[in-house]
Amino acid sequence: MITIAPSLLSADFADLRGQIALAEQGGANWLHVDVMDGHFVPNLTIGPPVIRSIRKLTSLPFDTHLMIENPDAFIDAYRAAGADIITVHQEACVHLHRTIQRIRQSGALAGVSINPATPVAMLSDIITEVDLVLIMSVNPGFGGQLFIPSASSKIRELTRMIRDRKARARIEVDGGIDPQTAPVVVAAGASILVAGSAIFGSPDIPRAISALRRAAESPTTA
Repeated sequence: MITIAPSLLSADFADLRGQIALAEQGGANWLHVDVMDGHFVPNLTIGPPVIRSIRKLTSLPFDTHLMIENPDAFIDAYRAAGADIITVHQEACVHLHRTIQRIRQSGALAGVSINPATPVAMLSDIITEVDLVLIMSVNPGFGGQLFIPSASSKIRELTRMIRDRKARARIEVDGGIDPQTAPVVVAAGASILVAGSAIFGSPDIPRAISALRRAAESPTTA
């Protein structure tokens, strides 16, 4: 099953209620919440108060991506605000196993993400401990970037690792995902698609989600 997770980073923040309602109408499975601190990545986005506010608007799971330094200090706050899935960056965690354990102890599903320049091999010791792996197909920080083609080979490598290690982790991909790139990453092994501008940049958000799902469910062999 393909999971579509529209990224609120590209939504109209002046009308989050309406944007979330349209995403639900279009059949979104999750809502992807990008948390950036202006240090680990050059952008600054939302914190727990905003998540707590929009938590009242929907029952969709919040897929919360912490692109921040020292994520351990904030896991409990984001969980309390309403995060259902908490993903941290391998590059930001000094003791990654401990961080993943803290996420699990909070009651959230645990994910780990890697940047485009980080090799998949860096996940070999954590792959059996996480619920999902988020492959960044752009450099994190800003929406609207172009898909980095080498992400597809990383997804294929990760798919082999998961199979060989008999891990349960699902593969998520974020960055430049649209009806053209979705079939490629799904064919490589991804089953969770994060899309921002391709959805919230559309004049018809529900139709954009439907188009992305149709494309994803007809993967290419690339």
